[in-house]
Amino acid sequence: MFETSDPIQLFSEWFDEAKKTTLPEPTAMLLATVSPDGKPSTRVVLLKRFDDRGFVFYTNLQSQKGRELQANPNAALCFYWPPLAKQVRVEGTVQKVSDEEADAYFSTRPRGAQIGAWASNQSAELANRGELEGRVKEFEEKFAGKDVPRPPFWSGFCVLPERIEFWQSRQDRLHDRVVYVKEGGKWVKSLLYP
Repeated sequence: MFETSDPIQLFSEWFDEAKKTTLPEPTAMLLATVSPDGKPSTRVVLLKRFDDRGFVFYTNLQSQKGRELQANPNAALCFYWPPLAKQVRVEGTVQKVSDEEADAYFSTRPRGAQIGAWASNQSAELANRGELEGRVKEFEEKFAGKDVPRPPFWSGFCVLPERIEFWQSRQDRLHDRVVYVKEGGKWVKSLLYP
């Protein structure tokens, strides 16, 4: 199962398996960030792309995760696919995607999600739901009859992996675990006790 020396190839195989299950959102991943004063925070985000460079997701740069990642670029991801009894953990640093990449992805989002990106002051306090609905209406009117551009405060991050761990459940909690650590630009593979 862990014969490959390429963790991205192995992730791709496991991700393809996950997409064939009944999971409603196999792209869901837990993202952990750390505030400037060292307090960890987690939330679920969606994987939008991955390749040899890393794992990409998008967000409002002024959100809690956006601010934390800009202040401290260390992050961790965790994928868990219960029907497969498999988990993948990724640790590394983040890098903002290019404006061109963010524009290209933003243009594929449904119009409602594009308007929502403009309307939501993500992570800021909201007086009531009516305030958000009013902002949605404001931006629907502003962009009526034209394409919705990507907000300047909305972009993506790529988690550049330095460590990727694969976990497969086994009987009696004697799970299989293998970790790939990037050393000098190459992946070094090790087995771990469960």
